[in-house]
Amino acid sequence: MFEIIFLGTSASAPSVRRGLPAQIVKRDEYRFLLDCGEGTQRQILQSGVGFKNLTNILITHGHLDHILGLGGLISTLARWETLPEINIYGGENTLERIRDLLFNVVLKGGRPEMAIHLYPIQEGVIFTGGDFKISAFPVFHRGSDSYGYVFQEDERRPFIPELAEALNIPPGPWRRNLVEGKNAVLPDGRLIEPDMVLGAVKAGLRLVYVGDTGNIERLLPFAQGADLLAIEATYLETEVEMARKFSHITAHEAALLAKQADVRQLILTHISRRYRDKDILKEARAVFPNTSLAHDFDVVQVKKPEE
Repeated sequence: MFEIIFLGTSASAPSVRRGLPAQIVKRDEYRFLLDCGEGTQRQILQSGVGFKNLTNILITHGHLDHILGLGGLISTLARWETLPEINIYGGENTLERIRDLLFNVVLKGGRPEMAIHLYPIQEGVIFTGGDFKISAFPVFHRGSDSYGYVFQEDERRPFIPELAEALNIPPGPWRRNLVEGKNAVLPDGRLIEPDMVLGAVKAGLRLVYVGDTGNIERLLPFAQGADLLAIEATYLETEVEMARKFSHITAHEAALLAKQADVRQLILTHISRRYRDKDILKEARAVFPNTSLAHDFDVVQVKKPEE
């Protein structure tokens, strides 16, 4: 299971009800912060998630509404928290701007006790953790080196309890070995192979996150088959020309991508103050019915339907 916590869901500037872009994705003991708009550290505290294990930060692009919160967050972590390190991932130009913000403004040449690593990324796998991977993919957005992120669970073969019962396999380490794809020697001496109790291979969970983007065409192969697609919806179709001018997409286009990519669930974020929530949802749901609108502090669990 993946879990995504929406900390900031506004576009460009905060509103009374929405903070600037920031999300946390949780997987087991891992915590990943996606973007870090102004005020993110307060949103983290208010959400109840806290800073524990929040060592990895994935930045979609270097525009200020997506990175300004790093200054306050890193300052707090450097002084009060006990994280051993912070790893920040992003495009080269994005990291150059972050480097200036952190080392020339916030820290002013000082060296915090925790290590701060800046990792430039390109398309492909950027992180591997146990039974899942994170991949980056390029996104077009107004001259920035922008990236989206795919959280992909490994393929798996489900354990079939009925088969185990028929073979009189007792609970305990024998079943655990079989789930992990290992042979098990039972107390009575029988050798049980994983194929005897595991089902057919099933695709793992796929969570796709896209920050700001100016078109949907190049996103299709990366969003394909996602269990959850979270993406911006800054404009409505009535102002599509303005969306083009500022390199954003409309709610209609986000829904069209979800439909073409055959995703299971669409969540819209990066919401402009110029529109009512119900109008955004109406436009998107006309194309892709299983659409939701993110609000600050929403928590969404990403699971397979059978789970």
